[in-house]
Amino acid sequence: MRATLMVWTAPYAVECNAITAAYTNGYDAAQCLKPCGPGKESPYFDKAASGHPLPGNGGRLSMLLPTESVEQARALIERGATRFMTLPRASAYFLTTSDPARNSRAQFFPPTSKLTPKNLTIRSMKMDALDGIDDIMIYQTGLARVPKLDTLRFLPGALADHLTSSGGALLDDQQMSSLRWLEAGATASYGAVSEPCNYWQKFPNPILLLKNYVNGNTALEAYWSSVAWPAQGVFIGDPLAAPYRKSGRD
Repeated sequence: MRATLMVWTAPYAVECNAITAAYTNGYDAAQCLKPCGPGKESPYFDKAASGHPLPGNGGRLSMLLPTESVEQARALIERGATRFMTLPRASAYFLTTSDPARNSRAQFFPPTSKLTPKNLTIRSMKMDALDGIDDIMIYQTGLARVPKLDTLRFLPGALADHLTSSGGALLDDQQMSSLRWLEAGATASYGAVSEPCNYWQKFPNPILLLKNYVNGNTALEAYWSSVAWPAQGVFIGDPLAAPYRKSGRD
């Protein structure tokens, strides 16, 4: 797999496009004419299988590693490098919140169940925020700001994101920046850099993200494969995190 890691916090966008999307799929000028309109489907959507050859467009998957704090960046990389001798007890949380406009992908939340071989419990819940939870491997929700992050423990390699308009505007405080997920202990995240409206296709699909990650794909592969229209969304974190991969880092 060919990939590019950008090690900075800004710029995170090219006009209305996320910098990772512009680099990997090319700048989409048409999207900027109608940022709240439908997007163009990514050639990588639903194609993350470990070792699967990339489509023949010469592109490289990309991710942004924020460096506002060198200490936090190093801690993030250490989390991404973790490999478990025995898989820990973990949960994937999918929250349908009281904010209906930001629940557009709730239709894809998998039902509560147990993936016994992975020691992973899937928990689909109707609530606004987790509080005091210590076994998070995946956390997906829909709110402009997600409270109580300081009460949570994210496991090494955890993925977390929230469906909202400007989570990917990393240095903007109008809504919660996706950086807050990494600061709270997640290893990778995703957020929109410009107003996408609430098309589920512009955000990580819960079923695809879960399936590809627990099957051993990297955070980079799992996230890119889960977003159908990624022009306005930036992928951030450690691209090589893969807690369910049997072999070491690629």
